[in-house]
Amino acid sequence: MTRLVARIKILPAEADTDLDKLVMTLNNKIPEGMELKTHAREPIAFGVNALLGDFLIDDKEGQMDMLEESIKNTEGVGEIDVVSVSRQSVRMK
Repeated sequence: MTRLVARIKILPAEADTDLDKLVMTLNNKIPEGMELKTHAREPIAFGVNALLGDFLIDDKEGQMDMLEESIKNTEGVGEIDVVSVSRQSVRMK
């Protein structure tokens, strides 16, 4: 089955949200079969950072909705923005 990479920008609910803890929570919260492959901090303003994550999901109906819902319902998440969705490259590790 084809896998997709969904790049999602996650804005913290509070300026002092611990992004490392948020990453661990997301890893435990996302549905089975989905994976947070990579993540990075992206500066927003005034020392506040967003989390930019690459999530691996199956290319089937409803997967993106399930992923978005699980992220939105995670403690510490303010808003999310889907930056891009593309097919996973065979070379991605």
